[in-house]
Amino acid sequence: MDTSDPHITFDEQGVCNHCRDYEKKWKKITSESHRRGLEKIIERIKEEGRNKEHDCVIGVSGGVDSSYLAYLAVKKFGLRPLAVHLDNGWNSELAVKNIENLIKKLGIDLYTYVIDWEEFKDLQRSFIKASVVDIELLTDNAIVAILYQMASKERLKFILTGGNIATEAIMPLAWNHRKSDVKNIRSIQKIFGTQPIKTFPSVSTIQIIFYELIKRIKAVRILNYLPYEKKEAMRVLEEELHWRPYQSKHGESLFTKFYQNYILPTKFGIDKRRAHLSTLICSHQMTREDALREIQKELYSPQALAEDKEYVLKKMGFTAPEFEQIMKTPPRSHFDYPYDRLRIFIKSVFKI
Repeated sequence: MDTSDPHITFDEQGVCNHCRDYEKKWKKITSESHRRGLEKIIERIKEEGRNKEHDCVIGVSGGVDSSYLAYLAVKKFGLRPLAVHLDNGWNSELAVKNIENLIKKLGIDLYTYVIDWEEFKDLQRSFIKASVVDIELLTDNAIVAILYQMASKERLKFILTGGNIATEAIMPLAWNHRKSDVKNIRSIQKIFGTQPIKTFPSVSTIQIIFYELIKRIKAVRILNYLPYEKKEAMRVLEEELHWRPYQSKHGESLFTKFYQNYILPTKFGIDKRRAHLSTLICSHQMTREDALREIQKELYSPQALAEDKEYVLKKMGFTAPEFEQIMKTPPRSHFDYPYDRLRIFIKSVFKI
C-alpha cells in the first residue's frame, strides 16, 4: 500500500493501519469458536429451507469466489441453492461459459436478472461524467438488490456471498463509496442523466434493515468460516467444473476490467492491485517479494488497451474526444452530491 490511500497511517514499527486491521479480522475469523459456528449455520439453512425447492440464495458472477462458494455449498455442505446472476450487459464470453459450466456441473437452478441496458448505460455515463471514484456502485447495489428480492420472493432466510477476508479484506474507504447509497445514485443521475430511473434494481440502507430485521433474511460469508486459499479454489474449479481462469481480477466483466485497469489508475491514481496483493500477503498466500514483482507488470498492453477502449466507448456512446475531456476533469467526491446520511447516523450512534 502507499499514499494513494489518503487516509493511510503507520505505527512506530512502520506497519500501516491496513495490516493492523487485517490482524484483528484474521484473529477473529480463525478462532475456534468462529470455525465451529459454520456447522450451526449450515444446520439452520437446511432447517429453514425444509420443504422448499431451495434453501438459500447464492450470487454468482463467474468469478473465483462466488463459483467456489457455490461448489462448496452443493458438494461439501449438501445445500440446495438458487444461483442468482445480474447481467448488466458487460459479461465476458468466458464469464458466460464459466457460469454455464457451474450450473450444469452442480445441477442447480439459475435466475438471471437482465438489466435494461439503455437505462443502465445512461446511469454509467452519468457516474463517469460526475467524476466520482466508485462507478461500480451501480452494479454492486443492483446485485445486492436482486439477491434480497429473490430471497424474499422465494421465502428464503439466507443469502450466501463470496465476500471474504482472506483475499478481500484490505480496501481503502477512499477508493469506494457506501454500496447502499441509493440517494447518491439518484442524485448523480438527476444531474447528469438523460432519462429517469424506472427499472434499475436498487436497495437502500433502510430497505436492507427491513429485509434483515423484519423479513429475517441473513447474508452470510461462508468463506470466512473455513480456510480459503485462492489458488486451491481455482484448482478445484478447473478440475471439477471445467472453470477457466481470467487474465486479471474481475476479468468476468469487460467494464470492470477497463475501469480498474485504466480509469482508476489514469484519473484517480488508484491501482487496486495494491489492495488485492496486500491482502494475499497478509493471508500468507503470497510473499511480499512476489507481490512487488507483480505490481511492476503493466495493467494493459498497448494493443489490449486500444481494443478495450474502443469497445467500451462505442458501447457507452462516448466519442474519443468527449471521453478524454472527462478523464481530464478533476475527480470529485461522492459527498459533493446529495447522499444518504442514515448509514453514517447508524454508525455514529450504535458504533457499528
